[in-house]
Amino acid sequence: MKLNEIIDLSRHPLGDEAYIRSCQQALDGDGVVKLDRFLTAPALIAIQQEAEAGQDKAYYCVQNHSVYLSYDNELPDNHPRNRDVVSSKGCICDDVIAPDSALRNLYNSSLFRRFVSEVTGQTDLHPYADPLSSINIHYAGRGQELGWHFDNSSFAITLLIQKPDVGSRFEYVRDFRDADAGEMNFDGVGQLLDGAYQPDVLNMEPGALVLFRGRNSIHRVSPNESDKLRMLAVLAYNSEPGVSLSESARMTFYGRLK
Repeated sequence: MKLNEIIDLSRHPLGDEAYIRSCQQALDGDGVVKLDRFLTAPALIAIQQEAEAGQDKAYYCVQNHSVYLSYDNELPDNHPRNRDVVSSKGCICDDVIAPDSALRNLYNSSLFRRFVSEVTGQTDLHPYADPLSSINIHYAGRGQELGWHFDNSSFAITLLIQKPDVGSRFEYVRDFRDADAGEMNFDGVGQLLDGAYQPDVLNMEPGALVLFRGRNSIHRVSPNESDKLRMLAVLAYNSEPGVSLSESARMTFYGRLK
């Protein structure tokens, strides 16, 4: 599919400077940009079909992890730094995505990459050097979820492919820590895990593209409460060429190295 058959460019003119500035301002001000109906209807159908066809190749796993995605052995187990949350999902990797896939054409598009670069302020965007990590499709069935966490990366790009009937809410709290200043907000995280905070919810429909700054904004996807799969594409770039996801991360997320 050509790019104008994948993206609704009349609604989302990615090369228009005024449109780019409005997305920049939203991301800088809110930490998130949601572009509804980003995909055309035929592209969404094609990507849904691709995701359904690839599901039998998905690697499913359940992971216990901390909100900070690592632990500190010098602190007690019940400290917010070390408290466990659970993430459970299935994932297919870049090497399962077809060469002529609409997802791959979008990912490789110079117009899309330039748009992401200008909106996020990330000067260079490069694919991962390993064969698994650039494009992923995630699956969440009944009861599966993504636990509370902060991202290590400065931003994430996702496309919602299919929405469950109930549950799988994207919940977040903006600016919940300042990682660069070393302010981890342990007290706030503990209160959030105890249910003392009411997070914001980002409502989206299939075909929406989201740019999200999750390094300092804590977030999760609540459990799927229906029998309809949640399917989500993740488009990942690196700021440097030749970078691979670590072998330990690939084994954890994908169950294989290549």
